[in-house]
Amino acid sequence: MKTSARNQYFGKITAVNVGAVNAEVAVGVKGGQSIVAAITKESVEQLGVKVGGDAVALVKAPQVIVVTDNAGYRLSARNQLSGTVSRIHKGAVNSDVIIDLGGGETVAATITNDSLESLGLAEGQTATAVFKAGSVILGVAG
Repeated sequence: MKTSARNQYFGKITAVNVGAVNAEVAVGVKGGQSIVAAITKESVEQLGVKVGGDAVALVKAPQVIVVTDNAGYRLSARNQLSGTVSRIHKGAVNSDVIIDLGGGETVAATITNDSLESLGLAEGQTATAVFKAGSVILGVAG
């Protein structure tokens, strides 16, 4: 499978919580972190989503928010992956920020140059990639 989503996480489904309409599916990825996807109950059924199954979680880079200091605030976004900024590629308007999550995993975020500067982002700095469960596209083997 080829996809334009830069963030592709392959792993095992570790939890499935089904509600009346939607479900939350957790995918354990390399490095021990977990990514939660919010999908419909119908998608769970159609895809045959079950604990222990192989899955891929896809997240487009523009959907990722970079946080360097949450100042004690708790965030409603389920996915908060901490790591170290390993690369920054500054463009004319936006910058591409790569955060190393450990275990061979990274997350790419596309942020504005203004945000890059206001955060004072630099390679080697600790940062957290934040994205909502609804921003995750889930695929399963099959």
